[in-house]
Amino acid sequence: MKVILGTLLAAAPFVALGNIVPLSQGRELAEAKEVNVRNGVGNFLAKLNGGKPVTVAYLGGSITEMSGWRNMTTDWFRKANPKTSVTEVHAAIGGTGSSLGVFRVGHDALDKNPDLLFVEFATNDSGVPDEAIWRNFDGIVQQTWARNPKTDIVFAYTITVRMMKDYGEGRMNAAARAMEKLADHYGIPSICFGPRVVAGVKAGKLVMSMGELASAVPAETPDRDRAIDDELKKKGQTLFAKDGVHPAKPGHELYLKSVVAAFRAMRSIPPADHAKFVGKPFFDGTLAAAKMVPVDSSMMLGDGWTKLAADSPEQKSFSGRGGQFYRAEKPGDRLVFRFHGTKCMIYDLLAPKGANVRVTVDGKVVRADNPRFDGYCWYTRLSTLNVFDGADGEHSVEIEVLAEQPERKLLRKEINTACEKYDGTWFQPCQVMLVGDIVQ
Repeated sequence: MKVILGTLLAAAPFVALGNIVPLSQGRELAEAKEVNVRNGVGNFLAKLNGGKPVTVAYLGGSITEMSGWRNMTTDWFRKANPKTSVTEVHAAIGGTGSSLGVFRVGHDALDKNPDLLFVEFATNDSGVPDEAIWRNFDGIVQQTWARNPKTDIVFAYTITVRMMKDYGEGRMNAAARAMEKLADHYGIPSICFGPRVVAGVKAGKLVMSMGELASAVPAETPDRDRAIDDELKKKGQTLFAKDGVHPAKPGHELYLKSVVAAFRAMRSIPPADHAKFVGKPFFDGTLAAAKMVPVDSSMMLGDGWTKLAADSPEQKSFSGRGGQFYRAEKPGDRLVFRFHGTKCMIYDLLAPKGANVRVTVDGKVVRADNPRFDGYCWYTRLSTLNVFDGADGEHSVEIEVLAEQPERKLLRKEINTACEKYDGTWFQPCQVMLVGDIVQ
């Protein structure tokens, strides 16, 4: 059998931490191990070994969205297999967790037919109850294997300064522990970035955040970041992340070493049959049917609606995630539709001109005013508007733009909101997120 990844494994040597474990045999899943190989990624590696084109998708939050371990991992696959086409699917959105990921995984990742799917939500799912994590991750896994049972999945667990107490005592953070139970059920391999980072901190080689260096260099020092790096170099140290969350390049390089360790450990595991898990969830399987349905003109009432042009700033920035966006600008404009199912949300934009909207379900007002604006709206970004979560059945929905604008208060107090940029009543939906189906 052809040995894969040899060139790059030599270039990026594996540092054994003594924490790679074999297939699950009832061990304590809370223990922080760098790699759990479980059923491996044999389907993906078989294609890679055979010189066939492969596609790698990355579903996650801001740590995966930023330039770092994601693109480093893709580059590593490409350099190790120079004659093989490796396509990257960037499906990460900052500030989002698995509750959104389970609805968008189809549109953002699975529609691109990935051979390998990384799922990274251990940071943004911090504080989420175990049951919610299991429900969301069940949905992601079940949707993936229903589409293609040969798609291999890897769970990736990032680390932040707030997790150092747990990892320092040898256990993962609570969200990752919940994910591990589900991974064990499905035989999904996992990569835990914490042990390697903690090892660097304990060895005195790594400093987790700028907060630990507040007095190292005066705040008024020009080019303070460079000055702090110079101070750390004198001590033989490296800064993991300015904010203790989003790694600097050396932090992402540590993450890559964990990925290298994982794929080295999994290279001899044969392809696994994932089809046997389809329809057999770890938890309740309710989000196996989660999906997004594009908003269309048949749902729009009122004369203030427009279809955003391809060259509009919003459409150019967000079409890759949301598809076609529409904008209602006039009070009284409504989005109206019926669906049969148990859960419904709207995928839309929070924006400087964001409106207040009223949500009515089955003739009853369930949310009197929902600002499509918040304290971060000096810029525009994707968001979700909760509509319904309840009993299965047919439901009617009406979302109406209100005349009264939201209070325009920003967390950046130096910004003046008493200007044209913040004057408007915009509601900008793109998708209906459903567990169920639209009723025509």
